[in-house]
Amino acid sequence: MALIELDDVRRSFTVRTRAGRFRRARREVHAVDGLSFTVGAGECVGYIGPNGAGKSTTVKMLTGILVPSSGRLRVAGVDPARDRTALARRIGVVFGQRTTLWWDLPLRDSYELARRIHRIPDARYRANLDRCVDLLDLGALLDTPVRQLSLGQRMRGDLAAALLHDPEVLYLDEPTIGLDVVSKAKVRAFLKEAHRNHGTTVLLTTHDLVDIEQLCDRVMVIDHGRLVHDGDLDGLHAAGDSERTLVVDLAEARPPILVPGARTVRVDGPRQWLAFPARESAAPIVAAVAARYPLADLSVREPAIEDVIARMYAGAVIG
Repeated sequence: MALIELDDVRRSFTVRTRAGRFRRARREVHAVDGLSFTVGAGECVGYIGPNGAGKSTTVKMLTGILVPSSGRLRVAGVDPARDRTALARRIGVVFGQRTTLWWDLPLRDSYELARRIHRIPDARYRANLDRCVDLLDLGALLDTPVRQLSLGQRMRGDLAAALLHDPEVLYLDEPTIGLDVVSKAKVRAFLKEAHRNHGTTVLLTTHDLVDIEQLCDRVMVIDHGRLVHDGDLDGLHAAGDSERTLVVDLAEARPPILVPGARTVRVDGPRQWLAFPARESAAPIVAAVAARYPLADLSVREPAIEDVIARMYAGAVIG
C-alpha cells in the first residue's frame, strides 16, 4: 500500500529582485517541478539532492505546511493541506535545526504536552516513552530545560517526541546535521529500530550520505525540483558510472599494470590501484593480474557513495 503519493506536483514561488534604483523585477521560481513518486508502507527512502533542489519544499508540502501550486498529493489517503489536523496524528516530523520542543520547559514536560496534543493513551505513552528514553539515552536529561540541551541532546529529544504517538510516516529533514559522531550513531541506531521493529515509513533528506547507506533501502535524487533517480544503492552506483578499486600489492615494484577491463590510476612502489566499473565483476581482472604479475596481496574497495553523488551533482548524469 502506498502511504505517500505525488502525481505531477509543482510548487512555484515569486521572487522579487532589484532592477534599478526604484524598480523591482518579478521572477517565478519552480522549487518543485512536475514531481511524481510513491512510497510504500514500511519503506525507508533517502531523498537527496544539492542545496536548493526542492527537498525541504517537498517535505513541507507532505506535512501540509505548504500547498502545491498544482498536481495531486496524498499522504495516508488524505490531502495534507486540507486535513492537517487529522494527518498530524498519523505523521512525525523532525527538522534538523528547528525544534518542536518547548524551549523553557523540561524535556519531560514537552513529552507530556505531546501526549495531550496527540491524545496518546497512558499505557502506550509510557511504553513508547520508556523505549525512546532507553534507546536514545535520554534518562538523565528528562528534567533539563530544552534551552540547556546541546544540539545532539535536543535532536535526540526531538526524535523521541516525533515517535511518541506511533506515527505511520516519519519525515526527517537533515536529522544528523551538526551532530558529533556519538550522537549520530545513537540517532541512526534508534531510526533502524523504529523502522525494523515498528514498520515506520521513513522519508529522509540528508547531506550526510552515511545516513543513506546505513538506513535506506531506496534512494531518490532530486535536482531543480525534478526526480532524476529512483532506485536502490546499487542502481545509484550504476547511474553515477561509479568505479570500484582493486588495490594490488606486488612482490616488487613494477611499471603500471596492464590488464583488460581496468586502468591503473596510481602507483606507489609495489602497490598499485586499478579502477574498473562498479557494475562489472572483479574476478576476471583479479585472475588476469594473478596470471601476469607476482602478487603479494590484493583487495577490492567499493566506491564511496559521496563520490557517486558528487559526480551526479556535477552533471555527469544530471544534464
